[in-house]
Amino acid sequence: MMEKLGLLVRLEARAGKEQQVAEFIEGALPLAQQENETISWYAFQIGPSSFGIFDTFTNQEGRNAHLGGQIAKALMENAPPAACHRPSYRAGYNTGSQIIDTPFQAHR
Repeated sequence: MMEKLGLLVRLEARAGKEQQVAEFIEGALPLAQQENETISWYAFQIGPSSFGIFDTFTNQEGRNAHLGGQIAKALMENAPPAACHRPSYRAGYNTGSQIIDTPFQAHR
């Protein structure tokens, strides 16, 4: 199954709300797992108060379904303005990818 389309969401936590934002995006995994059209979903922290979600889809219909799904709804209802500034979205196209089968251990 080719992951042709991607979506990158960046979130910047408000001061003192970093843990709340981290818990929010970590808690979204079960919702992503319920989306048939979402091929991969990653939540990550890239700085003390900067977070992101990256996901991939086989087609535009899948990406649209995700954008209208439970994660997007929860993000828009719960994340701003209580915990973070308004999320930024970037849609893109996959120009190449490779899954490397090596053990990985998450660190936090």
